[in-house]
Amino acid sequence: MSRVPGWLGRVGAGISKVGERLDERRAEAERDEDGDAPGPPLPGRPAPSAAPDKEAEGASGEQPHDQVPAPPTYAPAIAPRPEPVAAVPWGLRVAAEAGWRLLILAGALWVLMKVISSVQLVVFAFVAALLITALLQPTVARLRRHGVPRGLATALTAILGFVIMGLVGWFVVWQVQENIDNLSDQVQDGIDELRKWLLNSPFHVTDNQINEIAKQLRDAVGANTNEITTAGLEGVTVIVEAMTGILLTMFSTLFLLYDGRRIWDWTLKLVPAQARPGIAGAGPRAWRTLTAYVRGTVIVALIDAIFIGLGIFFLGVPMAVPLAVFIFLFAFIPLVGAVVSGALAVVVALVTQGVFTAVMTLAVVLAVQQIEGHILQPFILGRAVRVHPLAVVLAVATGSMVSGIGGAVVAVPLVAVTNTVVGYLRSWSQEAALRQSPPPRGATAVSVAPVDPSSQE
Repeated sequence: MSRVPGWLGRVGAGISKVGERLDERRAEAERDEDGDAPGPPLPGRPAPSAAPDKEAEGASGEQPHDQVPAPPTYAPAIAPRPEPVAAVPWGLRVAAEAGWRLLILAGALWVLMKVISSVQLVVFAFVAALLITALLQPTVARLRRHGVPRGLATALTAILGFVIMGLVGWFVVWQVQENIDNLSDQVQDGIDELRKWLLNSPFHVTDNQINEIAKQLRDAVGANTNEITTAGLEGVTVIVEAMTGILLTMFSTLFLLYDGRRIWDWTLKLVPAQARPGIAGAGPRAWRTLTAYVRGTVIVALIDAIFIGLGIFFLGVPMAVPLAVFIFLFAFIPLVGAVVSGALAVVVALVTQGVFTAVMTLAVVLAVQQIEGHILQPFILGRAVRVHPLAVVLAVATGSMVSGIGGAVVAVPLVAVTNTVVGYLRSWSQEAALRQSPPPRGATAVSVAPVDPSSQE
């Protein structure tokens, strides 16, 4: 029993030595794999000497692959490469920032136009209701000031307005139906007279050339017979869509006249809170601009229709009253509408009454339009809806390309309202920036402080 502890001690010492040797070998293997510098000498082994390495390096003239020599003292300092953002020129960065924002806006506008085109009938009905409301709303306000209840004032104004517009449309259709036979005979006589005038004119037009032109026109009509028939069959769909649009316009006008203020307040709740004060101030100004535009355009169109209608009536041009109504309606398309309606009156005068009457009709149309452009529009419309003629032409062209006649009618009031809203929001943002800026202090406060004139006497 006395020998057992000694035996156990010798076995434990042997196991400890074996463990130490295994640890030493493991450490040497790890240093060989990692390429680290030699560590402290292990027990029982001599420390590695660096002299043989230096001698080997001097003898071979090469350095180990795992050691990088320090740069010489005479080497110049190499500046670090700049960040990629800093390497791009400032102007290019500004153009890129503006470019991707413009792309996003263009994409949003494209999506909006696609949505509008898919519900074009609803959009045009609502826009027409806005224009009619802008025309009739002052009458509702005037009745309310005289003590008439809001519902009764709205009903009276809407019924009176729609009855007048219906009577105008019925009168135009009635006049056309009454004079269509007489007009066709006069057109045939006018064509014959025009043919004789061309044969005797200095343009040297021959009878064969006139017959060839007439034959080409007949062939064109015959070739497009299928298209004309298809258009006639689609007339039922057009009538249904027109009736739907008229009903939508009437209902929208009634609700806008009766409850327009609360509809506007509800719309403001959809605007973000930070932009709500600016939009709330821009809305009434935009509505005043639209009201002034519609009322001024109606007055100018009425004056054009009356004076041009009287002129062509005294010249003996047939269907003077329907032509005057067409001139009134086309006046809602600035610049282009006046040209089209005036050209229609001149053509009717040419084919019915001859060249002299056509020239006199052209003189009457040009005289009235010159008075309209230089006197009536600046005096009636004023500065509230003043838009540059180039902007008017571009807006009408764009509107007609996008949505036809309806787009041409809506384009100019849209540009006028947008101009008013953008100008107000710019002024409002500048005033908001001044209100949020810190007050002046020290010498700056003294220099901007108001001076009492009495103290300087």
